[in-house]
Amino acid sequence: MAEYVGAIDQGTTSTRFMVFDHDGAEVARHQLEHEQLFPRAGWVEHNPVEIWERTSAVVKTALGKARLDPSDLAAVGITNQRETTVVWDRRTGRPLHNAIVWQDTRTDAIAAALDRDGRGDVIRHKAGLPPATYFSGGKLQWILENVPGVREAAERGDALFGTPDTWVLWNLTGGPDGGVHVTDVTNASRTMLMDLETLQWDEELLGFFGVPRAMLPEIRESSAAASKGPFGTTLRSGPLGGEVPITGILGDQQAATVGQVCFAPGEAKNTYGTGNFMLLNTGTEIVRSKAGLLTTPAYQLGDDPCVYALEGSIAVTGSAVQWLRDQLGIISGAGESEALARQVEDNGGVYFVPAFSGLFAPYWRSDARGAIVGLSRFNTNAHLARATLEAICYQSRDVVEAMCQDSGVRLEVLKVDGGVTLNSLCMQIQADVLGVPVSRPVVPETTALGAAYAAGLSVGFWSSTDELRQNWQEDTRWEPAWDEERRADGYARWHKAVQRTLDWVDV
Repeated sequence: MAEYVGAIDQGTTSTRFMVFDHDGAEVARHQLEHEQLFPRAGWVEHNPVEIWERTSAVVKTALGKARLDPSDLAAVGITNQRETTVVWDRRTGRPLHNAIVWQDTRTDAIAAALDRDGRGDVIRHKAGLPPATYFSGGKLQWILENVPGVREAAERGDALFGTPDTWVLWNLTGGPDGGVHVTDVTNASRTMLMDLETLQWDEELLGFFGVPRAMLPEIRESSAAASKGPFGTTLRSGPLGGEVPITGILGDQQAATVGQVCFAPGEAKNTYGTGNFMLLNTGTEIVRSKAGLLTTPAYQLGDDPCVYALEGSIAVTGSAVQWLRDQLGIISGAGESEALARQVEDNGGVYFVPAFSGLFAPYWRSDARGAIVGLSRFNTNAHLARATLEAICYQSRDVVEAMCQDSGVRLEVLKVDGGVTLNSLCMQIQADVLGVPVSRPVVPETTALGAAYAAGLSVGFWSSTDELRQNWQEDTRWEPAWDEERRADGYARWHKAVQRTLDWVDV
C-alpha cells in the first residue's frame, strides 16, 4: 500500500513539491524559483512554460532525494497562486501570452468601469468580490482584447483559460493529448465569473467580461468525490510516472486553511507569503462582507456541501522583503531582514506602506502606490527593515479589525504559516500589534500540507477531518509585549501613512 501523499505547490515566486506521511510530517521536498517579469510599471508576468518545467523538475528531484518511486504515492494534490491568468492553445499546448500575475494592475481601467455602471454591485453579490485588478476576469478580458487571434481561438474552443492549478493539471494529464481541463471551486471563485451559490460559471458575469464559455475549465470540488473519481491520472511519460491519481485542488490560501485544520466556523489562519491572506471559516453560510473583505469558498470536500470563508487579501508583504533584497540591495537574503531590523529598538518614526499593486483588503484602492514616510537624517537601513516587517503586521491588523466587524468574532489567537513566520521578530511584532498570541504549527508550510490533505481524504488515506486535527501541533507561540498605549499610537500612525498613498494614480 502507498505510504505517502504528494503536493505540488505552485506559488508566486517558486514551485515546490512536498511529500507527507500519515502523520502529516514532511518526508521530502524540493523547490525552485521562477523569473518575475516586469514589462512595464504595474505589470507582473510569469512564463507558463518555465512554471511547467519547474514543476516537473521539483517533482523528480524531491522523489529522487528521498529515494521514492511515484508508486509510493497514494495520491497527489495541487495548490497554486490563485488569480494568475494563463491562456494557451489546446492543440499545441503553447501559451498565447505570458501568465498575468495576480499582483498585476494593468486592468485598473476595466475594474473602474465595472463600478461606474453598476455591474460592480452584481459582481459583489454573485461572486462575493469587489471589481479589482486582483482577480482573473479582468486579466482574461485584457488578453482577449489585446492579444491578436486569442478571441477567435477562444470562440472556436481552441484557446483555454486556467489559473496555474489548471495549467499544471492539464500538462500532468496529457497536455494536447487529452489533458484534463478542470479547476476547483476555490480557484474558480477568484475570477469574478463564478456564482457563489451555484458554484458554476455565470452567464451574466461572463457577459460583463466578454468571456466565451468554451475556454473555461470544468468546476469541481476541492477533494475529488468518490462518486466522480479523480480529477485525472498522470501520464507515464510525465514527472510522476503513470497512473498516479490527482485528487486534490485548492487555491493556496484555502489550502493553508485546510492545512491549519480550520474546519469549524470561527477558526482563522493567516498565511505569510508573497502577500498575506487571512481566512475565517463561516461554515456553510455565505457571509457577505460590509467591511471590505472577500466572501469565498474555503473548501469543498467530496460530496459534502461547500464551506465558505471571509478573506482578507494583502498584496505585498513577503515580497516587500524581497524588494529590499532585489531592488534596493540592502540585504542579500530574506533571512537578513530580521538581523538588520534587530539593530534598532523601534521604527524610528518610519512607516512603509508597500502599495506596489494598490491596496487590497480592506481598502480596495487601485489608485494607491507605495510610500515610505516619516524619514529624517536619523534613520538608517535598519529602520527601513524594521518598518518593512511592521508593514506586514499592520496590514494584517487592518484585516483582523474588518473580520471582527463583519463576524462579531473577537480573535483570541492567530494561527500563522508561510515562509515569513520563520522570522521570529516579525511574528513578535505581529503579536504586539494585534495584542493576541500568535501560534505557528510544527509544519509551517501548511499550503502544501492542505493540498495533500485534500488529496488524501479523497482516496481514504485519511479517514476524516477529525483525523487531520490530531496531526496539528504547535511549534512556537509569541505573546504580546507592547502596552496598549504603544499599540494604539503605532496603529494610528500607520493609518496616517496609508492616507499618504491614496490618489496617486489617476484611474
